[in-house]
Amino acid sequence: MNASRPRTGPLTRPYWVAIKAMLVFTVVLGLAYPLAITLVGQLALPAQANGALERAADGTVVGSSLIGQSFTDADGAALPEWFQSRPSAAGDGYDGAASSGSNWGPENPDLIQAIRDRQAAIEELDGVTADEIPAEAVTASASGLDPHISPAYALLQVPRVAAARGLPEAEVRALVDASVQGPDLGYLGEPTVNVLNLNLSLAQLESEQGKG
Repeated sequence: MNASRPRTGPLTRPYWVAIKAMLVFTVVLGLAYPLAITLVGQLALPAQANGALERAADGTVVGSSLIGQSFTDADGAALPEWFQSRPSAAGDGYDGAASSGSNWGPENPDLIQAIRDRQAAIEELDGVTADEIPAEAVTASASGLDPHISPAYALLQVPRVAAARGLPEAEVRALVDASVQGPDLGYLGEPTVNVLNLNLSLAQLESEQGKG
């Protein structure tokens, strides 16, 4: 009885199979899939797919509604005529390339001091006491890029913004009320206010007041 010999193919065959598989997956996953997702994004959610850019009345891009930004002067002092965002620990602040929180624990002395400093600044800016200041006004979000604040923090700023712009406080308050976004899907999270969108509405209101 003769022992059967194992069949062997060309030594190069496995390499050609691997190369063909790489080319197929490159086309499918590297070209077709990204193009399909891009097409779906442009058709279904064009604003979000293009960065949710926001423009001033003159058409100038002033930011994205998805990423927070500061409304301060060159020295970092809050500009009283604008609603202020929550603090950011992303890079030098709201840096999309360095998205992160501070990673400080609740008993970290640096975090405690930072919160006290922020409370003191808001107390002076808005003429309120520390117990009136919402938590997000003195703490950074996990991403450092959160574009939202709570309605409570937005309403707290109404008297200062109205006085700085010479606008009726009731109209500025109504602007905040109209800018409140409900929880996602009606039940996820809490109501929020997008600071950039609110400030754009504020600028529009002042412009209309000036024309009137």
